Amino acid sequence: MEKRNLWNRQELLLAINLYCKTPFGKLHQHNPDIVKLSHLLGRTPSALTWKLVNFASLDPSIQARGIKGAQNSSSLDKEIWNEFFDNWDKLAFESEVLLNNWEEKIEDTREPKIEHEGYEVDRTIRTRVNQSFFRSTLLASYNSKCCVTGISNPDFLIASHIVPWSIDKNNRLNPRNGILINALHDKAFEYGYITISTDYKILVSSELLKTGDKSSQELIGQYHEKELILPSRFLPDLDFLKYHNNEKFRN
Repeated sequence: MEKRNLWNRQELLLAINLYCKTPFGKLHQHNPDIVKLSHLLGRTPSALTWKLVNFASLDPSIQARGIKGAQNSSSLDKEIWNEFFDNWDKLAFESEVLLNNWEEKIEDTREPKIEHEGYEVDRTIRTRVNQSFFRSTLLASYNSKCCVTGISNPDFLIASHIVPWSIDKNNRLNPRNGILINALHDKAFEYGYITISTDYKILVSSELLKTGDKSSQELIGQYHEKELILPSRFLPDLDFLKYHNNEKFRN
């Protein structure tokens, strides 16, 4: 395999895309997803793994856990990282388009179909791609476990927005505006019967605790003031939680 050193923008976007969708404990060179992307990039699995670990050193949620990651990030690593994390809606979609093109071995360096003024895109496809990225990122961050109950069957899990999709389009794909939660408690969260405090405790509405039916009290009320099962990365943003507390929660 031809030896390569410098990473370009497209390669870094694909690496960040994989970083978001890979559980932190699976950032190793034997991970099949890392092996697959490394082959697409023409790099070794160890080189790609090293790059992913470099990104961990730039990730505030990893730093908050006292994990430093590798300290060899380049200036371009930092530039693309910041670009990605400052504009989730655009860069996540762009990276998904790039991945699709690379997987199909299409050498197409044109700008992907990113929505901008005066240019209409296929919204159905874009929405599907974006939702898939958001869900994959949350599944990786929460190790495929519900943040309330710990349920780990992915068929029961929802990638739920804290601030609704329709309210804040700039953070639709921001994993810090999301939680991984089972379908029942997702509905309770959506309708304000539960919320998450800024110290990451589950709060259940007094309306449900006092007047809800017995089954609701048992299935939902039992989690009142319990600790949220925290993700390994992308902790829910406190400002988003404050919005839900103030605007959605049936206190």
